[in-house]
Amino acid sequence: MADIKSTGSAPVTTAKSAAAHATAQRQKARKGSNVLASLAIPICLIIAILFYKFVLGSPANFAGGITEGANVKALNYAGTVYTGGFVVPILITLLLLVITFVIERIFTIAKAKGKIKPTEFLRRVQYNLANKNIDSAIAECDKQRGSVGNVMRAGLKKYKEMITNTELTTEQKVINIQKEIEEATTLELPMLEKNLVFLSTISSCATLMGLFGTVLGMIRAFKALSDTGGSNSTALALGIAEALVNTALGIGTSFIAIVFYNYFTTNIDGITYGIDETGYTLTQSFAANYK
Repeated sequence: MADIKSTGSAPVTTAKSAAAHATAQRQKARKGSNVLASLAIPICLIIAILFYKFVLGSPANFAGGITEGANVKALNYAGTVYTGGFVVPILITLLLLVITFVIERIFTIAKAKGKIKPTEFLRRVQYNLANKNIDSAIAECDKQRGSVGNVMRAGLKKYKEMITNTELTTEQKVINIQKEIEEATTLELPMLEKNLVFLSTISSCATLMGLFGTVLGMIRAFKALSDTGGSNSTALALGIAEALVNTALGIGTSFIAIVFYNYFTTNIDGITYGIDETGYTLTQSFAANYK
């Protein structure tokens, strides 16, 4: 009776352990994303304010060192950007956030692609599976070191386990392999898509914030025109400059965010396709070789 109990409890313990591991991996990925976002936003904001105040707002960028008032005259582009007003550091913050998340995604997705192209990797695995050499196929996963390799490794371990299982039918074994692949996929996809929501959000917010600064600049320009009866061209030009600076920063930041968001999603689609091919390869191989 003791032997029967130990045999029956082992799969349950293994399943619980796998589920706990999967949950821990998801929480770790979510926590890593939250930490990066919570640190990046205040740091980028502080850098943007300091850059706006001490670099763009340096007296050397203005005639006579005058940085405020109606007599402000910018000597270069830095001074012109400074005249954009308080919206400028907000837009610079958004731009720095885009740069931060782009760099983070570049390294993460490059790692997820692995050392070997998915097509070549799948070809090698298929060759080993056709020769019923599961250990060599697992070794190829270690060489690949990417998301496709991680999912394939999990599937191959279950594949190897199902070969020696005499209690389940072939269909049940295939289903178990599919479930293992799906579980491994749910661990990989969040890591691939993490922080993309920030890029998509900033792509919209930067444009709207730039438009907000544009409206404020135009209000300032027309107010100056009204107050002076059209005689103070300097104040008018300053308001228009403020409007155009915010427009340029907003559109530029949004452009960068949109381009890289689409670039990353395209790469993720390619990796996801490789993962889908992984599931198809393993299930078809098992069904063909171990009927």
